[in-house]
Amino acid sequence: MQQFYRTLKGIAAVAVMCAVVMAGTAQHARAQAAGGQAAAQTAQPQKKVKDQGEYDIYNNVLKDAGAQTWPKLLQDLDTWAQKYPDSDYKDDRLYYYVQAYSGANQPGKELDIAGQLLAKDLKTVFTDPKQVLTVLYMTCVNVQKAPAPTADQTATGEKAAHALVDFVPAYFVAANKPAATSDADWTKTGKDLDTLANGTLRVIAMRPGMDLLQKYQAEKDVKYCEPAEAGLATALQQFPDAAIIAYNLGRAELCQRQAKPEKIPVAIYEFARAAVIDPSLGGSTDPKAVDNYLTTIYTNYHGADDDGLKQLKDLAAKSATPPADYKLESSAEISRRKEEEFKKTNPQLALWMGIKGQLADTNGDQYFAGSLKDADVAGQGGAKALKGTLVDAKPACKSKELVVAISDATHAEVTLLLDAALTGKPDTGVEIQWDGQPTAFTKEPFMLTMDTEKAKITGLNVTPCTPPVKKSAPKKSVPKKSAD
Repeated sequence: MQQFYRTLKGIAAVAVMCAVVMAGTAQHARAQAAGGQAAAQTAQPQKKVKDQGEYDIYNNVLKDAGAQTWPKLLQDLDTWAQKYPDSDYKDDRLYYYVQAYSGANQPGKELDIAGQLLAKDLKTVFTDPKQVLTVLYMTCVNVQKAPAPTADQTATGEKAAHALVDFVPAYFVAANKPAATSDADWTKTGKDLDTLANGTLRVIAMRPGMDLLQKYQAEKDVKYCEPAEAGLATALQQFPDAAIIAYNLGRAELCQRQAKPEKIPVAIYEFARAAVIDPSLGGSTDPKAVDNYLTTIYTNYHGADDDGLKQLKDLAAKSATPPADYKLESSAEISRRKEEEFKKTNPQLALWMGIKGQLADTNGDQYFAGSLKDADVAGQGGAKALKGTLVDAKPACKSKELVVAISDATHAEVTLLLDAALTGKPDTGVEIQWDGQPTAFTKEPFMLTMDTEKAKITGLNVTPCTPPVKKSAPKKSVPKKSAD
């Protein structure tokens, strides 16, 4: 993204249009050179060269432009400007300076010269509309290429872009189409130039924010993030359908996450907006990379939730910025919310899970000794604190110890020591509730021992103990007496 100026979709028109414009420029220059002074004066009879010396220099400039020898063209233009500063052809000279600086890859100087021309009405300065097109086109290209344009240079580029937006539909009509150009190519060229003009306006709008983001990346200083966000938010207001602006606004919001974690959800929203509108970011990146990044950051923050991500994309497709009621919970917030809901619907189990979790932790013994031992674990409002399934009783009849499973219905976790023996035999497999005081704990195997009173237990089902059945002694057989 650091090289976004050169990769916007508008820049894609540069290679195509450069050939078109430069070919037209060369043709124009050759025509001027062939006609010489007479041709120049016929086209603009009010203009005259001062003398033979200016005529020769002008001819050299036209030849240099036609041959596209930019260093030689700049040299001849400088000579012309020094020897004939008040030439009738000052505007023509500026026109060739525009081409020379553009061809020599000196965007700042091109913008300075173009600013002088754009201060006038180009349609009255140049009779050939191709010259107007050349100035507007090259100025749009160079304001995007300039690494750090001044305020005046930026204003020049913005003016050229707006003028090009207006110029394209007026110029690219059937009557102006060259005979050798197909209808399809003529239409495409017009569309490419319109794309370039609008792309230039986007670049200008987002450049302040992007410059700050680049400083953040270079210096790793978050002080640039908030003003970068402000600049890109303004740009997004101007261009709500520009995915590249939405994406970089998300970056500016995300780099504030340490001090302002609330920025993370809105950043994710902007990434979703970019992924939905144009995941290629104007042709600057692999569409899969943007979508994969969105999925990763969404999952890391919110958790895996395919339906939720789809819903977020659907929402982001409707608006460039999040609606007022937009909220995206973090996985931690989701856990806390579910925990609170669990406490409300299962208060006794929630209490036990909290106790067991701390006991099972590496510092479980310290927690028991310092916080839990001999503490009253009692419910509120008449409710019992804990609830579980009775899995064993000792002894089986008139029990004084009850073994209870809480997390599930089978695994013993708590032993209740009663203040007095039960009157009968408690049924196992039933759910009981109780209050009590923890008195002992072992981690392996896990077991919490609690003292409680029979009166503080509910749900017990006690049946009378069945006395053991006594077996009668076998009768002894009596031998019969003999008759004798």
